[in-house]
Amino acid sequence: MKSSVETLEPTRVRLTVEVPFEELKSEMDKAYKDIAGQVNIPGFRKGHVPPRIIDQRFGRAAVIEQVVNEVLPGHYSSAVASNDLRPMAQPEVEVTEIPNTTGPQGGQLVFTAEVAVVPPFELPAIDESIEVVVDSAEVADEDVDKELEELRGRFATLKTVDRPAQTGDFTTIDLVARIDGEEVDSVSDVSYEIGSGDMLDGQDEALTGASAGDEVAFTAVLKGGDHEGEEAEVSIAVKSVKVRELPTADDDFAQMVSEFDTIGELTEDLRKQAAQTKESQQALQARDRLIDLLLERVEIQLPESAVEHELSHRVEAAGESADQDALRAEVVRETRSELLSEAVAKEFDVQVSQQELIDYAIQMSQNYGVDINQLFSSSQQMANVVADLGRSKALIEALKRVTVKDS
Repeated sequence: MKSSVETLEPTRVRLTVEVPFEELKSEMDKAYKDIAGQVNIPGFRKGHVPPRIIDQRFGRAAVIEQVVNEVLPGHYSSAVASNDLRPMAQPEVEVTEIPNTTGPQGGQLVFTAEVAVVPPFELPAIDESIEVVVDSAEVADEDVDKELEELRGRFATLKTVDRPAQTGDFTTIDLVARIDGEEVDSVSDVSYEIGSGDMLDGQDEALTGASAGDEVAFTAVLKGGDHEGEEAEVSIAVKSVKVRELPTADDDFAQMVSEFDTIGELTEDLRKQAAQTKESQQALQARDRLIDLLLERVEIQLPESAVEHELSHRVEAAGESADQDALRAEVVRETRSELLSEAVAKEFDVQVSQQELIDYAIQMSQNYGVDINQLFSSSQQMANVVADLGRSKALIEALKRVTVKDS
Protein backbone atom coordinates (compact mmCIF):
# COMPACT_ATOMS: atom_id res chain seq x y z
CA MET A 1 0.00 0.00 0.00
CA LYS A 2 1.18 3.50 -0.85
CA SER A 3 -0.26 6.73 0.45
CA SER A 4 0.35 10.43 0.05
CA VAL A 5 -1.03 13.55 1.72
CA GLU A 6 -2.00 16.85 0.12
CA THR A 7 -2.73 19.79 2.41
CA LEU A 8 -5.84 21.58 1.16
CA GLU A 9 -6.12 23.97 4.11
CA PRO A 10 -4.19 24.20 7.37
CA THR A 11 -6.80 21.94 8.99
CA ARG A 12 -7.89 19.84 6.00
CA VAL A 13 -6.00 17.27 3.92
CA ARG A 14 -6.61 14.91 1.02
CA LEU A 15 -5.19 11.44 1.58
CA THR A 16 -4.60 9.33 -1.56
CA VAL A 17 -4.23 5.60 -1.00
CA GLU A 18 -3.13 3.01 -3.59
CA VAL A 19 -3.59 -0.70 -2.85
CA PRO A 20 -2.12 -3.15 -5.43
CA PHE A 21 -4.17 -6.20 -6.39
CA GLU A 22 -1.71 -8.53 -4.66
CA GLU A 23 -2.75 -7.06 -1.29
CA LEU A 24 -6.41 -7.62 -2.15
CA LYS A 25 -6.00 -11.20 -3.39
CA SER A 26 -6.83 -12.93 -0.10
CA GLU A 27 -9.98 -10.80 0.33
CA MET A 28 -10.99 -11.49 -3.29
CA ASP A 29 -10.64 -15.24 -2.69
CA LYS A 30 -12.71 -14.94 0.48
CA ALA A 31 -15.42 -12.97 -1.37
CA TYR A 32 -15.61 -15.58 -4.13
CA LYS A 33 -15.90 -18.30 -1.49
CA ASP A 34 -18.67 -16.42 0.35
CA ILE A 35 -20.67 -15.92 -2.87
CA ALA A 36 -20.11 -19.53 -3.94
CA GLY A 37 -21.68 -20.68 -0.67
CA GLN A 38 -24.78 -18.51 -1.20
CA VAL A 39 -25.76 -19.24 -4.82
CA ASN A 40 -27.23 -22.23 -6.60
CA ILE A 41 -25.87 -22.78 -10.12
CA PRO A 42 -26.79 -25.94 -12.11
CA GLY A 43 -23.84 -28.25 -12.59
CA PHE A 44 -21.94 -27.07 -9.50
CA ARG A 45 -22.18 -28.07 -5.88
CA LYS A 46 -23.02 -25.26 -3.46
CA GLY A 47 -19.80 -23.72 -2.21
CA HIS A 48 -17.76 -25.05 -5.15
CA VAL A 49 -18.64 -22.57 -7.89
CA PRO A 50 -15.42 -21.43 -9.66
CA PRO A 51 -14.60 -17.69 -9.69
CA ARG A 52 -14.84 -17.54 -13.51
CA ILE A 53 -18.45 -18.79 -13.35
CA ILE A 54 -19.31 -16.21 -10.68
CA ASP A 55 -17.75 -13.54 -12.93
CA GLN A 56 -19.89 -14.70 -15.84
CA ARG A 57 -23.13 -14.89 -13.86
CA PHE A 58 -22.84 -11.87 -11.56
CA GLY A 59 -19.94 -9.81 -12.89
CA ARG A 60 -16.59 -9.39 -11.21
CA ALA A 61 -17.53 -5.81 -10.29
CA ALA A 62 -19.96 -7.14 -7.67
CA VAL A 63 -17.18 -9.15 -6.07
CA ILE A 64 -14.82 -6.16 -6.14
CA GLU A 65 -17.48 -3.93 -4.57
CA GLN A 66 -17.81 -6.34 -1.65
CA VAL A 67 -14.02 -6.44 -1.23
CA VAL A 68 -13.66 -2.65 -1.38
CA ASN A 69 -16.32 -2.17 1.31
CA GLU A 70 -14.51 -4.70 3.48
CA VAL A 71 -10.92 -3.47 3.16
CA LEU A 72 -11.26 0.28 2.70
CA PRO A 73 -11.69 1.25 6.40
CA GLY A 74 -8.59 -0.71 7.40
CA HIS A 75 -6.42 0.77 4.67
CA TYR A 76 -7.68 4.25 5.52
CA SER A 77 -6.72 3.75 9.19
CA SER A 78 -3.30 2.42 8.20
CA ALA A 79 -2.68 5.40 5.92
CA VAL A 80 -3.74 7.81 8.69
CA ALA A 81 -1.31 6.16 11.11
CA SER A 82 1.60 5.96 8.67
CA ASN A 83 1.24 9.67 7.81
CA ASP A 84 0.87 10.64 11.49
CA LEU A 85 -2.46 12.39 10.94
CA ARG A 86 -4.96 13.32 13.66
CA PRO A 87 -8.45 13.24 12.04
CA MET A 88 -11.20 15.22 13.76
CA ALA A 89 -14.16 13.98 11.72
CA GLN A 90 -15.33 11.22 9.41
CA PRO A 91 -13.58 11.34 6.01
CA GLU A 92 -15.23 12.09 2.67
CA VAL A 93 -14.12 9.06 0.64
CA GLU A 94 -14.10 8.70 -3.13
CA VAL A 95 -12.99 5.52 -4.92
CA THR A 96 -11.20 6.62 -8.09
CA GLU A 97 -9.90 3.27 -9.41
CA ILE A 98 -10.77 -0.38 -8.83
CA PRO A 99 -9.08 -3.64 -9.91
CA ASN A 100 -9.82 -5.08 -13.36
CA THR A 101 -13.48 -6.00 -13.76
CA THR A 102 -12.81 -7.99 -16.95
CA GLY A 103 -9.91 -9.94 -18.35
CA PRO A 104 -7.00 -11.08 -16.17
CA GLN A 105 -7.22 -10.28 -12.48
CA GLY A 106 -5.02 -7.36 -11.57
CA GLY A 107 -4.92 -3.58 -11.36
CA GLN A 108 -5.28 -1.70 -8.08
CA LEU A 109 -7.65 0.02 -5.69
CA VAL A 110 -7.18 3.77 -5.44
CA PHE A 111 -9.24 6.02 -3.21
CA THR A 112 -9.02 9.52 -1.78
CA ALA A 113 -10.19 10.67 1.63
CA GLU A 114 -10.65 14.33 2.50
CA VAL A 115 -10.74 14.88 6.23
CA ALA A 116 -10.46 17.63 8.85
CA VAL A 117 -7.25 17.26 10.85
CA VAL A 118 -5.20 18.95 13.54
CA PRO A 119 -1.94 20.23 12.05
CA PRO A 120 1.26 19.00 13.76
CA PHE A 121 2.33 21.08 16.74
CA GLU A 122 5.44 21.14 18.91
CA LEU A 123 5.24 20.55 22.64
CA PRO A 124 7.14 22.94 24.92
CA ALA A 125 9.82 21.45 27.14
CA ILE A 126 8.20 19.80 30.17
CA ASP A 127 10.76 20.06 32.97
CA GLU A 128 11.44 21.70 36.35
CA SER A 129 11.55 25.14 34.73
CA ILE A 130 7.74 25.03 34.57
CA GLU A 131 6.34 26.12 37.95
CA VAL A 132 2.79 25.18 38.93
CA VAL A 133 1.35 26.92 42.00
CA VAL A 134 -1.63 25.38 43.81
CA ASP A 135 -3.69 26.46 46.81
CA SER A 136 -2.52 25.58 50.30
CA ALA A 137 -3.74 22.31 51.81
CA GLU A 138 -3.84 23.77 55.32
CA VAL A 139 -7.07 22.87 57.10
CA ALA A 140 -8.86 25.72 58.90
CA ASP A 141 -11.51 25.39 61.59
CA GLU A 142 -14.06 26.55 59.01
CA ASP A 143 -13.24 23.50 56.87
CA VAL A 144 -13.90 21.16 59.80
CA ASP A 145 -17.14 23.00 60.61
CA LYS A 146 -18.25 22.53 57.01
CA GLU A 147 -17.58 18.78 57.19
CA LEU A 148 -19.51 18.55 60.45
CA GLU A 149 -22.45 20.55 59.03
CA GLU A 150 -22.62 18.25 56.00
CA LEU A 151 -22.64 15.22 58.31
CA ARG A 152 -25.39 16.73 60.46
CA GLY A 153 -27.32 17.51 57.27
CA ARG A 154 -27.34 13.84 56.28
CA PHE A 155 -29.12 13.01 59.55
CA ALA A 156 -31.48 15.99 59.57
CA THR A 157 -35.24 15.63 59.99
CA LEU A 158 -38.07 17.66 58.45
CA LYS A 159 -40.61 19.29 60.75
CA THR A 160 -43.87 20.83 59.54
CA VAL A 161 -44.25 24.53 60.40
CA ASP A 162 -47.26 26.83 60.25
CA ARG A 163 -45.76 29.94 58.67
CA PRO A 164 -44.93 31.38 55.21
CA ALA A 165 -42.16 29.53 53.38
CA GLN A 166 -38.68 31.00 53.15
CA THR A 167 -35.37 30.11 51.53
CA GLY A 168 -34.11 26.76 52.81
CA ASP A 169 -37.56 25.42 53.65
CA PHE A 170 -38.90 22.24 52.08
CA THR A 171 -42.34 22.42 50.47
CA THR A 172 -44.53 19.57 49.32
CA ILE A 173 -46.19 20.69 46.07
CA ASP A 174 -48.44 19.74 43.17
CA LEU A 175 -47.34 21.43 39.92
CA VAL A 176 -49.21 21.85 36.63
CA ALA A 177 -47.82 23.46 33.45
CA ARG A 178 -50.15 24.71 30.71
CA ILE A 179 -49.56 26.13 27.23
CA ASP A 180 -52.49 28.02 25.69
CA GLY A 181 -54.71 26.64 28.43
CA GLU A 182 -53.84 23.00 27.68
CA GLU A 183 -52.08 20.95 30.36
CA VAL A 184 -48.71 19.70 29.04
CA ASP A 185 -47.03 18.46 32.23
CA SER A 186 -47.75 17.83 35.90
CA VAL A 187 -46.22 16.33 39.04
CA SER A 188 -47.76 15.56 42.45
CA ASP A 189 -46.47 15.34 46.02
CA VAL A 190 -43.00 16.56 45.09
CA SER A 191 -40.66 17.77 47.83
CA TYR A 192 -38.87 20.95 46.77
CA GLU A 193 -36.24 22.96 48.66
CA ILE A 194 -36.75 26.68 48.16
CA GLY A 195 -33.56 28.27 46.88
CA SER A 196 -32.18 25.11 45.27
CA GLY A 197 -33.18 26.20 41.74
CA ASP A 198 -33.60 22.55 40.79
CA MET A 199 -36.86 22.84 38.85
CA LEU A 200 -38.09 25.93 37.00
CA ASP A 201 -36.80 29.49 36.78
CA GLY A 202 -39.02 31.73 38.90
CA GLN A 203 -40.20 28.89 41.13
CA ASP A 204 -38.17 29.99 44.16
CA GLU A 205 -39.58 33.51 43.99
CA ALA A 206 -43.15 32.23 43.57
CA LEU A 207 -42.94 29.90 46.59
CA THR A 208 -41.21 32.34 48.94
CA GLY A 209 -43.87 33.71 51.29
CA ALA A 210 -46.46 31.06 50.41
CA SER A 211 -48.13 28.97 53.14
CA ALA A 212 -49.70 25.51 53.18
CA GLY A 213 -52.99 25.65 51.26
CA ASP A 214 -51.89 28.51 49.01
CA GLU A 215 -51.74 28.33 45.21
CA VAL A 216 -49.18 30.38 43.29
CA ALA A 217 -48.69 30.95 39.56
CA PHE A 218 -45.84 32.18 37.34
CA THR A 219 -44.53 31.92 33.77
CA ALA A 220 -41.48 29.81 33.00
CA VAL A 221 -39.62 28.14 30.13
CA LEU A 222 -39.92 24.34 30.41
CA LYS A 223 -36.61 22.51 30.83
CA GLY A 224 -37.62 19.05 29.67
CA GLY A 225 -40.28 16.87 28.07
CA ASP A 226 -42.00 17.23 24.71
CA HIS A 227 -42.34 21.02 25.17
CA GLU A 228 -38.78 21.75 26.28
CA GLY A 229 -37.81 25.35 25.56
CA GLU A 230 -41.44 26.54 25.32
CA GLU A 231 -42.97 29.11 27.69
CA ALA A 232 -45.75 27.81 29.93
CA GLU A 233 -48.11 29.07 32.62
CA VAL A 234 -47.24 27.20 35.82
CA SER A 235 -49.50 26.81 38.85
CA ILE A 236 -48.34 25.29 42.13
CA ALA A 237 -50.49 24.11 45.04
CA VAL A 238 -48.53 24.25 48.31
CA LYS A 239 -49.51 21.27 50.48
CA SER A 240 -47.05 21.72 53.35
CA VAL A 241 -44.06 23.76 54.53
CA LYS A 242 -41.30 22.02 56.46
CA VAL A 243 -38.09 23.19 58.08
CA ARG A 244 -34.97 21.07 58.31
CA GLU A 245 -33.84 20.39 61.86
CA LEU A 246 -30.21 19.40 62.40
CA PRO A 247 -29.24 17.03 65.22
CA THR A 248 -27.16 18.52 68.04
CA ALA A 249 -23.44 17.97 67.58
CA ASP A 250 -22.71 16.15 70.86
CA ASP A 251 -21.35 12.83 72.09
CA ASP A 252 -24.68 11.07 71.39
CA PHE A 253 -24.53 12.27 67.78
CA ALA A 254 -20.92 11.06 67.42
CA GLN A 255 -21.88 7.61 68.72
CA MET A 256 -24.89 7.45 66.37
CA VAL A 257 -23.04 8.33 63.14
CA SER A 258 -19.52 6.94 63.73
CA GLU A 259 -17.34 4.54 65.67
CA PHE A 260 -16.24 7.36 68.00
CA ASP A 261 -17.46 7.91 71.56
CA THR A 262 -17.10 11.69 71.75
CA ILE A 263 -17.75 14.66 69.49
CA GLY A 264 -14.10 15.65 69.97
CA GLU A 265 -12.87 12.38 68.47
CA LEU A 266 -15.33 12.71 65.60
CA THR A 267 -14.22 16.30 64.94
CA GLU A 268 -10.56 15.26 64.85
CA ASP A 269 -11.38 12.55 62.30
CA LEU A 270 -13.29 15.09 60.21
CA ARG A 271 -10.17 17.28 60.28
CA LYS A 272 -8.16 14.38 58.80
CA GLN A 273 -10.82 13.85 56.14
CA ALA A 274 -10.75 17.55 55.26
CA ALA A 275 -6.95 17.36 54.90
CA GLN A 276 -7.26 14.38 52.54
CA THR A 277 -9.89 16.23 50.51
CA LYS A 278 -7.65 19.28 50.19
CA GLU A 279 -4.72 17.14 49.09
CA SER A 280 -6.90 15.54 46.38
CA GLN A 281 -8.04 18.99 45.30
CA GLN A 282 -4.39 20.08 45.10
CA ALA A 283 -3.61 17.21 42.75
CA LEU A 284 -6.53 18.03 40.45
CA GLN A 285 -5.70 21.73 40.60
CA ALA A 286 -2.06 21.02 39.72
CA ARG A 287 -3.18 18.99 36.71
CA ASP A 288 -5.57 21.67 35.46
CA ARG A 289 -3.10 24.52 35.98
CA LEU A 290 -0.33 22.58 34.23
CA ILE A 291 -2.64 22.10 31.25
CA ASP A 292 -3.38 25.84 31.21
CA LEU A 293 0.33 26.70 31.34
CA LEU A 294 1.17 24.30 28.51
CA LEU A 295 -1.74 25.49 26.36
CA GLU A 296 -0.39 29.05 26.68
CA ARG A 297 2.91 27.86 25.21
CA VAL A 298 1.68 25.80 22.28
CA GLU A 299 -0.45 26.57 19.23
CA ILE A 300 -3.03 23.91 18.48
CA GLN A 301 -5.24 24.72 15.49
CA LEU A 302 -8.67 23.12 15.49
CA PRO A 303 -10.81 22.54 12.39
CA GLU A 304 -13.77 24.90 12.65
CA SER A 305 -16.08 22.18 11.30
CA ALA A 306 -15.14 19.87 14.21
CA VAL A 307 -15.75 22.64 16.76
CA GLU A 308 -19.13 23.49 15.21
CA HIS A 309 -20.15 19.81 15.16
CA GLU A 310 -19.46 19.33 18.88
CA LEU A 311 -20.96 22.73 19.72
CA SER A 312 -24.23 21.83 18.00
CA HIS A 313 -24.55 18.71 20.17
CA ARG A 314 -23.97 20.70 23.36
CA VAL A 315 -26.40 23.46 22.42
CA GLU A 316 -29.04 20.83 21.67
CA ALA A 317 -28.45 19.20 25.06
CA ALA A 318 -28.43 22.52 26.95
CA GLY A 319 -31.46 24.04 25.22
CA GLU A 320 -32.03 27.21 23.22
CA SER A 321 -31.23 29.45 26.19
CA ALA A 322 -27.65 28.11 26.37
CA ASP A 323 -24.75 30.58 26.30
CA GLN A 324 -23.21 29.55 22.99
CA ASP A 325 -20.05 31.64 23.50
CA ALA A 326 -19.39 29.91 26.81
CA LEU A 327 -20.11 26.49 25.31
CA ARG A 328 -17.78 27.21 22.37
CA ALA A 329 -14.97 28.20 24.76
CA GLU A 330 -15.62 25.00 26.70
CA VAL A 331 -15.45 22.86 23.54
CA VAL A 332 -12.22 24.52 22.36
CA ARG A 333 -10.47 24.16 25.73
CA GLU A 334 -11.52 20.54 26.25
CA THR A 335 -10.50 19.56 22.72
CA ARG A 336 -7.15 21.33 22.91
CA SER A 337 -6.53 19.77 26.35
CA GLU A 338 -7.26 16.31 25.00
CA LEU A 339 -4.93 16.79 22.04
CA LEU A 340 -2.22 18.18 24.31
CA SER A 341 -2.50 15.17 26.64
CA GLU A 342 -2.28 12.81 23.66
CA ALA A 343 0.90 14.53 22.50
CA VAL A 344 2.40 14.27 26.00
CA ALA A 345 1.53 10.56 26.11
CA LYS A 346 3.31 10.07 22.80
CA GLU A 347 6.30 12.16 23.90
CA PHE A 348 6.75 10.10 27.08
CA ASP A 349 5.82 6.80 25.38
CA VAL A 350 3.08 6.16 27.95
CA GLN A 351 1.69 2.61 27.88
CA VAL A 352 -1.45 1.24 29.54
CA SER A 353 -1.14 -2.19 31.13
CA GLN A 354 -3.86 -4.81 31.25
CA GLN A 355 -4.02 -4.53 35.06
CA GLU A 356 -4.52 -0.76 34.83
CA LEU A 357 -7.35 -1.37 32.39
CA ILE A 358 -9.01 -3.82 34.79
CA ASP A 359 -8.55 -1.48 37.77
CA TYR A 360 -10.08 1.39 35.78
CA ALA A 361 -13.08 -0.72 34.80
CA ILE A 362 -13.69 -1.76 38.41
CA GLN A 363 -13.40 1.84 39.61
CA MET A 364 -15.86 3.10 36.96
CA SER A 365 -18.27 0.32 37.87
CA GLN A 366 -18.12 1.17 41.59
CA ASN A 367 -18.22 4.96 41.24
CA TYR A 368 -20.81 5.36 38.48
CA GLY A 369 -22.61 2.03 38.30
CA VAL A 370 -21.26 1.43 34.79
CA ASP A 371 -21.49 -2.15 33.54
CA ILE A 372 -17.90 -3.38 33.02
CA ASN A 373 -18.96 -5.25 29.89
CA GLN A 374 -20.22 -1.96 28.45
CA LEU A 375 -16.75 -0.43 28.70
CA PHE A 376 -15.34 -3.22 26.54
CA SER A 377 -18.36 -3.78 24.30
CA SER A 378 -16.38 -3.10 21.10
CA SER A 379 -12.84 -2.59 19.89
CA GLN A 380 -13.61 1.13 19.47
CA GLN A 381 -14.90 1.40 23.03
CA MET A 382 -11.80 -0.42 24.26
CA ALA A 383 -9.58 1.97 22.30
CA ASN A 384 -11.40 4.95 23.82
CA VAL A 385 -10.83 3.63 27.36
CA VAL A 386 -7.13 2.97 26.67
CA ALA A 387 -6.71 6.45 25.17
CA ASP A 388 -8.42 8.04 28.17
CA LEU A 389 -6.17 6.18 30.59
CA GLY A 390 -3.12 7.06 28.50
CA ARG A 391 -3.93 10.77 28.64
CA SER A 392 -4.40 10.61 32.41
CA LYS A 393 -1.10 8.78 32.91
CA ALA A 394 0.66 11.28 30.64
CA LEU A 395 -0.43 14.22 32.79
CA ILE A 396 0.70 12.40 35.95
CA GLU A 397 4.09 11.84 34.32
CA ALA A 398 4.25 15.50 33.31
CA LEU A 399 3.51 16.60 36.89
CA LYS A 400 6.45 14.52 38.11
CA ARG A 401 8.78 16.50 35.85
CA VAL A 402 7.69 20.06 36.66
CA THR A 403 7.95 22.09 39.85
CA VAL A 404 4.76 22.10 41.92
CA LYS A 405 4.45 24.51 44.86
CA ASP A 406 1.62 25.55 47.11
CA SER A 407 0.73 29.17 47.62
